Amino acid sequence: MDDEYKPRSVAAWYVPAAVAALLFMALGCIMYLMYVLADPASMPLDQRAAHDAQPMWVTAANAIAVWIGLTATVLLVMRKKLAEPLMMVSLAAVLVWLAGLLVVTRLRENMSANDLLVAIVVTALTWTIFWFARHSRMRGWLR
Repeated sequence: MDDEYKPRSVAAWYVPAAVAALLFMALGCIMYLMYVLADPASMPLDQRAAHDAQPMWVTAANAIAVWIGLTATVLLVMRKKLAEPLMMVSLAAVLVWLAGLLVVTRLRENMSANDLLVAIVVTALTWTIFWFARHSRMRGWLR
């Protein structure tokens, strides 16, 4: 048996990492709500064009990613095993969202380089939180 993943006591950095993941997902939920509740008429023309170009399935993938991710990170803080599969769902939804940003031509053409960079960073951080949940389960830190 591989001793690297034998059950052991929870690391001192676990709670701060789980809370940081929770705050990241909460920020994602806030950003999602700001997006869906925004009045396109009050946006600058470039942002309005990007908003109007985003298909419903990309918005739905974003919603699934942030709300399931928030639930998963709450479960991480509570040290529950269900956090890992929920983070996998969140990661899959983030990948669909990122793919939508890249393959929908009208949307891609109206995105700035900063928008793309943010999407890539969000994807990387979501993958890191999924890895954290998986690592925590393998270490026996989740019940």
